[in-house]
Amino acid sequence: MDGMDMRSILKCVRCGTCRSVCPVFDVIGWESSCARGRMLVAHGVAMGLEADKDVLDTLNMCTTCGLCEYVCPSGAVPAKVIEHTRHQLVLHGRLTEAQKELAGRAKDFGNPLGEERERMSWLGESAKDVRERADYVFFAGCLGSYRYPELTKRTFDILKNYGVTVLQEEVCCGSPLLRTGSDPGRLISKNLEQIKKTGAHTVITGCAGCYTTLKNDYPEGLNIVHVSEFLADRLDAMDLKKLDLKVTYHDPCHLGRCNGVFDAPRDIIKAVCDLEEMKSNRENARCCGAGGGVLKGYPELSRELSRRRIEEMPEGVDYLVTACPLCRTNLMRGGPKVEVLDIIDLLEMAME
Repeated sequence: MDGMDMRSILKCVRCGTCRSVCPVFDVIGWESSCARGRMLVAHGVAMGLEADKDVLDTLNMCTTCGLCEYVCPSGAVPAKVIEHTRHQLVLHGRLTEAQKELAGRAKDFGNPLGEERERMSWLGESAKDVRERADYVFFAGCLGSYRYPELTKRTFDILKNYGVTVLQEEVCCGSPLLRTGSDPGRLISKNLEQIKKTGAHTVITGCAGCYTTLKNDYPEGLNIVHVSEFLADRLDAMDLKKLDLKVTYHDPCHLGRCNGVFDAPRDIIKAVCDLEEMKSNRENARCCGAGGGVLKGYPELSRELSRRRIEEMPEGVDYLVTACPLCRTNLMRGGPKVEVLDIIDLLEMAME
């Protein structure tokens, strides 16, 4: 463990503020399931603590949502410490079966879903519109390519009007590996090589996980924007109709709290319909429960986290809107009474 992580661990003054916001602690209830407990475990691992199953579970049940860091009065960064501790354990062969599976699939197939299908098949007839060089590249992501291909194609069909292209041999951005302690170096290198060939200065993505990884874990020099940011700046040029709808919006942790993208999705929503906020929102928004490998490794915990997030929805809304396919996937697992939409779904309703 490097000096920066140890300094962050030692910044924790054991005040317990994190206990008041940690969604996993709300469900599990053990000290080891909040940031304060995990920081103690991370310190123990750094000092030679044997990483048994309980230690691995403690560290891998964290969704890396960042709420603890946001409220920490002493400036600790538990999510980064946990990710780094996971990585150190992986280097020593100490990891869960879920971590092994994610890393293995990403290595073998270029995506953590284990999909062998042609990744860019979602393009369909729009493949003819892909440019070899462009100023903007749309990064579809794994869930966009394999779980929401129709939405991804519709997104590109909007973006291509602004001279946006795609990476024809795109692979996973590396986020699932980074969050769970594995090395995504090969994936990152392949994507960077393709981005360079296009000559693009800006990468656009509709996934919060892709966004935070491209922005914070890829080399500096690229401008990274979420699709909501890109389109919110162009709303005046769109012929949008006002919808007789009221929706609520879930802030993806890795888009909102971790990177400060709050206004663009709301600008789109307010341009086409009424918005009623969830009980916790913006910087204080609760996690959907899917991130940090938790959906893969602890699906029932992830579902319960989603269910509790759904309970924060206001009454009487027509849709629950979000801006991340992973959030969308897990929010649907929480049993909402209304349909969960991507921000692009809502925008398209107003474009028809």
